Amino acid sequence: MIRDEIIQELFRLQDSKYRDFQYKLIPTADADTIIGVRTPDLRKLAAELVKREDIDDFLHSLPHDHFDENQLHAFIISKIKDYDRCVNEVTRFLTYVDNWATCDQMSPKVFKKHRQELTVKIREWLASDMTYTIRFGIGMLMEHFLDEDFDVKYVQAVADIRSDEYYVNMMIAWYFATALAKQYDTVLPFMEEHRLDTWTHNKAIQKSAESYRIPDEHKEYLKCLRIKAKKR
Repeated sequence: MIRDEIIQELFRLQDSKYRDFQYKLIPTADADTIIGVRTPDLRKLAAELVKREDIDDFLHSLPHDHFDENQLHAFIISKIKDYDRCVNEVTRFLTYVDNWATCDQMSPKVFKKHRQELTVKIREWLASDMTYTIRFGIGMLMEHFLDEDFDVKYVQAVADIRSDEYYVNMMIAWYFATALAKQYDTVLPFMEEHRLDTWTHNKAIQKSAESYRIPDEHKEYLKCLRIKAKKR
């Protein structure tokens, strides 16, 4: 079976030191599931596997037992060239994504050619009650809709999200820091009017201050917009 072949290959590529390093970066992943395969090796393996006629047998063998299987799965999906097939596989897989790394490293190339259709799926993902499905939807808005296809309605959609989940709010902050770098004049009012919750607002300003893409004068003004936490 292809899955057995894949697991065998992942253990062949195992780097124990890298595995120990990953433990610390991905607290939501079970340490016992991490094999420790470096990202370039996973990407290379994904490029080979996506061409196999039986690859669906692996993609549909969910849930996987290992973090590295999930990483590989994300990279394989990212290489699928047919949009409908790709978006269906993404939607299926998101149900099983349980960490920021797998979520953020899944970036299908075919989405660039189908942005209009993609907006429909993004709305569905943003409306989900699953942490990493929401995070992925925000990530797709950040990747595909802050340049030539920018529209303030997408900024509003992200600003409207309210969550108690750290990994959702961190992505919102990251989105706004990136949006401020690319569409400063349009996005600034969202910060001036405090359209985000306090923690996310301040985190977005922090990330903006750390960004090399935002001019110093903009950084200084944004710092003045920080909200002081209320004393209990």
